[in-house]
Amino acid sequence: MAKHLVLLSLAVVFAFSCLAFAYEPSPLQDFCVADTTSSARVNGLACKDPMKVQADDFFFSGLHIAVGSSLKPVNVAQIPGLNILGVSMVRLDFAPWGINPPHTQPRASEIFTVLDGSLEVGFVTSNLENRLFTKVLRKGDVFVFPVGLVHFERNVGYGNAIALAALSSQNPGAITIANAVFGSNPSIGSDILATAFQVDKKIVEQIQWKF
Repeated sequence: MAKHLVLLSLAVVFAFSCLAFAYEPSPLQDFCVADTTSSARVNGLACKDPMKVQADDFFFSGLHIAVGSSLKPVNVAQIPGLNILGVSMVRLDFAPWGINPPHTQPRASEIFTVLDGSLEVGFVTSNLENRLFTKVLRKGDVFVFPVGLVHFERNVGYGNAIALAALSSQNPGAITIANAVFGSNPSIGSDILATAFQVDKKIVEQIQWKF
């Protein structure tokens, strides 16, 4: 009986260890400012000499500037001090009826806050259900997109809309579904996509040509 309890305890510890390693590891020092000049290949970016680190390595300016419909990321590429910290953010500006099309962040969950305007947002669960969760958000509203799930945002107001998103990775990545499927290089076979989307092969080729 005691042996079974020990084995069960080890199994639980192993399971939780696997869950812990599914995300970016916790830092083992105060910081690891990214050294963008290093050619070292690591999961992330090599650390700058701590004695050469400056306050500007943890600083970014310009998030208050809006330009029509745009997306302004603030990740490790903009702030080297984010390296290994597992967080980043992005400002999103939407012109009237502007859309951020269906996409995923493969390495991050996202918490999305509307600063101005009205946005329809939503995400779809994985293939077992393909369930859509959608809501119209207004100034001050917050919505969460779970890691890896396809999601979108659309301005449903007549004025500009602004949102701020925080992400649980220093480099969350972005896969825009239409671009990835129809604009891959080399192209995915049109017969494969015709079967997947249940349309004529010529329609697929027309869409691929646009990308």
